[in-house]
Amino acid sequence: MRNSKKPAVLPPKPTAAEMELLRLIWQLGPATAKQVHEAALKERPELAYASVLRMLQVMHTKGQLSRDERQRAHVYAAVEEQDSLQTNLVKDLIQKAFSGSAKALVLAALKTHVSKDERAEIQAFLHEEVSVSPTRKKGGGKK
Repeated sequence: MRNSKKPAVLPPKPTAAEMELLRLIWQLGPATAKQVHEAALKERPELAYASVLRMLQVMHTKGQLSRDERQRAHVYAAVEEQDSLQTNLVKDLIQKAFSGSAKALVLAALKTHVSKDERAEIQAFLHEEVSVSPTRKKGGGKK
């Protein structure tokens, strides 16, 4: 490399525990360890403050969180937007577990992980997409 800048590298995929904290930070916005801990206690009352602080520090080291150190209580924020991370995780899951087939992923999810209400919502969404798609140009609007 000619210049000292490192190439943009995505942080490693978060563990389940890290995803839990990321979800809270996305809900809260930039937050201190105390704020994240208080939010986490609602779902996991046994979770110690020191554990949350240590995980936030590790996630910062991994590049998953940024840390504003201008105040005494450091403020942590997610580096990657929720939509972006979820999209990347789903793409990876499709490749690794479903041989690149998004259809196989959706069918597997529909078979076991969807409530009646969610199924109705999905059907309404698909019906809406079908009624909209004839007005689209061929090949347009699909991802």
